[in-house]
Amino acid sequence: MQYETVIGLEVHIQLLTESKLFSGDSAAFGGEPNTHVSPITLGHPGTLPRMNRKAIEYAVKLGLVLECDIARRNYFARKHYFYPDLPKGYQVTQHTTPICNKGRVWIKTSEGERSVQLNRIHMEEDAGKSMHDQDAYNSLVDYNRAGVPLLELVTEPDLHSAEEAAAFLTELRKTVRHLEICDGNMEEGSMRCDANISLRPKGETQLGTKVEVKNMNSIRNVRKAIDFEVARLTALLNAGETIIQETRSFDADKDSTFSIRKKEHAEDYRYFAEPDLTPFKITEAYIQQVRESVPLMPDQLFEHYTKELGLSEYDAQVISNDKELVRYYEALTRETKSYKAGANWLLGPVKSYCNDRQIPLDEYPLAPMQLAGVIELIEEGKINFSIASSKVVPYMMDNGGISAAEAAAKLNVVQDSDEGSILPLIEEVLQSMPDKVAEYRKGKKGLVGLFVGEIIKRSKGKADPKVVNQLLAEKLK
Repeated sequence: MQYETVIGLEVHIQLLTESKLFSGDSAAFGGEPNTHVSPITLGHPGTLPRMNRKAIEYAVKLGLVLECDIARRNYFARKHYFYPDLPKGYQVTQHTTPICNKGRVWIKTSEGERSVQLNRIHMEEDAGKSMHDQDAYNSLVDYNRAGVPLLELVTEPDLHSAEEAAAFLTELRKTVRHLEICDGNMEEGSMRCDANISLRPKGETQLGTKVEVKNMNSIRNVRKAIDFEVARLTALLNAGETIIQETRSFDADKDSTFSIRKKEHAEDYRYFAEPDLTPFKITEAYIQQVRESVPLMPDQLFEHYTKELGLSEYDAQVISNDKELVRYYEALTRETKSYKAGANWLLGPVKSYCNDRQIPLDEYPLAPMQLAGVIELIEEGKINFSIASSKVVPYMMDNGGISAAEAAAKLNVVQDSDEGSILPLIEEVLQSMPDKVAEYRKGKKGLVGLFVGEIIKRSKGKADPKVVNQLLAEKLK
């Protein structure tokens, strides 16, 4: 029998707020275990939570970009379950009033472009981290992550392949990075994905029994886990066996999944409204304020770069898909109108410099204004690219905030475009090579490179190659 794969994703997005969702404790990644904690994070009796307004702003911002309906009235609930890394014995989350409803994410795959429908996005606090390999006899708990603000994005069962799931996560990660609400680092756990997978005979509308796969720390592993599960479930169905609803984990070493627990029905978490947090209302004025703060998104930037700035589709795609590149390029284009040259420098020497040293773009030594000065000197014919990249730029890096013009002057590499000083050099070179001139006039045109090289050499590299070529052609006639 032919089966259709049906996939729904649950993605936890850790927000880039400075503090936790309900306390002033640091939400930064890392740190010594149990140093980003306080009595509120640890759930001590008598402590009261306080709402993080920045988390609400980030939730609304993502909801607007993903075309969600923003809930005007919201409240938090307590979700009860016991786990060692949940210090209060319950998790504060949104239950019946998710802040964002519906919405969609556009994806592109080998099958074409389409939208994936969302069910909801809601806010909640993260749990801590249990560690089972630090001590031979005991499990240890780090509460640094406990209380960090999360958005949980839940799709409809609207994905049908590992390729579509990977495309969805890639697009979502690009979006949250561009909005600067999450770094999207799955390896560090700031974006985590669970996949609900089921099969049904093609043509049927009723969903099959699902399995949930957890513990996937990369988009590549999500693809592998889904492919493994589809093959496993297909084999079970073909053998006439019954699929049991269960939660499984992905083993990255074996590229396979294994059962964690079986469950016939969803757990009863005994939700009730969080009594220590008042409900909050989102006004139309607030939504409009957040909407005005949303930057141009990658698709909009792509259109702007190709249609208005004249970049190639490739260059526009590479820049618009990377928030760091966008930030630098936007600053660069405010300083120079040489948009194509700016893209060439950014995707060439600048990116290579950062990659070679494994540093982020914001640590590149030259500010956009300085690089714009280098580009302008080249455009004006005062230096060439070779001199700029091999001499001027390194000199600027070694000398702090010096401008390109100052660096070129100190290095004495500004090209000479004065015909009066270049013509004598041309005549001098041609007179010193009468046999080569004769060969050139008999048709050996490749010798022009020899003449140009010698002229520039005698000018100590300062003669403008364009002017040299123009005057040389006239003389050789």
